[in-house]
Parts: sequence; C-alpha cells; structure tokens
Amino acid sequence: MRPARLASALVLALALGTVAAPVAAQQPQGLPIATLDQERLFAESAFGKRLRAEVEARARELATENRSIEAELTAEERALTERRTVLEPEEFRALAEAFDSKVIAIREAQDRKARDLDSYAENERQRFFGLVLPILVEMMREGGVAVIIEERAIVLSTGAIDLTSAAMTRIDALIGAGDPPPPDDAEPSPADPPARP
Repeated sequence: MRPARLASALVLALALGTVAAPVAAQQPQGLPIATLDQERLFAESAFGKRLRAEVEARARELATENRSIEAELTAEERALTERRTVLEPEEFRALAEAFDSKVIAIREAQDRKARDLDSYAENERQRFFGLVLPILVEMMREGGVAVIIEERAIVLSTGAIDLTSAAMTRIDALIGAGDPPPPDDAEPSPADPPARP
C-alpha cells in the first residue's frame, strides 16, 4: 500500500481563504497570525487514529487473503502440471488457458480491493478536513485570528500562535473518531423502525 497522504496544505489554505475572508476583512491590521500543523492535526486526532487502525487492519486482512489465494493457485498449478502427461494436448491447453484466465481475474479483483482501500482512506481524510474547516473558522473568530498558515510554510516567526493542539482538542470533542455512516445498502437492524411507505 502507498503511504497515507494528507489533504494538501493548499486545499485547506484555499478553503480557509474562501470561508474566512469576511472575518479577516473585518479585522484591523496587526491581529494575530496562527499556525497549524495539518499532518499532526490529522495523525494525532481521534479520527486519524481510528482511520489508521482501520486501514492497517483491512490491509493485513487483504495481505492474508492474498497469501491464501497464492497458495491455492500454486497447488492448482502444480496439480495441472502433473496431469499434463495423461491429458491430450488440446485438453491440457484448454485447462491451462482456463487457469490463466482465472489467475488474471483473481489478480484484478485483489488489485481492485487494494485500490478501493486506498480510495476509502483518501475519502476519509478529505471528509476529516471538511468537518474540521468550520471548527477552525469558528476558532479564528473567537481568537480574533486573521490568518492561519500551515506550520511548515513558516521560515521565521515572532508571535505566531500555534492552534494545532487547541484545534485537536476541540475537534476530538466535536467529531470524535468520525465513524463513517453505514453503507446505503446495509440491512436495517431489528431495532430500526420499518420504513414508511
């Protein structure tokens, strides 16, 4: 699996600029500039920890499944090879082609599962920053902050306020682990009321 990648600083900066522009416009010059470590905000939040644990568990399951499939296919290939001496060439060729098609289909299915897991992780990261944005804007209003800058973009600073820890505390309190909603096709639980006609 590729390493987890956070939403880019540019995405959040542009979003903040769009949403918080009226706030900044109302403030006189010289008000505080705040910094934010987006990577730490995500990775150390309850949401980020939940997502990392979930993705790692699913990746381990997929790796175990792949090893099991590989062992089964190896045994099947060995059995087919052993039968070669007792089969007619045409019959063996047909079985070999069917086996090759099966291997390709399985590989494509397993690759698709890995891509789906990557997409899920990326979508969840984007959902996190979508949930976080209004919280950060509210913190800007409360603190009279005119601008939030990604911490890694700062070369030298005197007096910039780091919002990361305070933002993480509030985000954890408001959205927690951010458990995703069940899929649309999930079966209703027995406690769920029946759908109205």
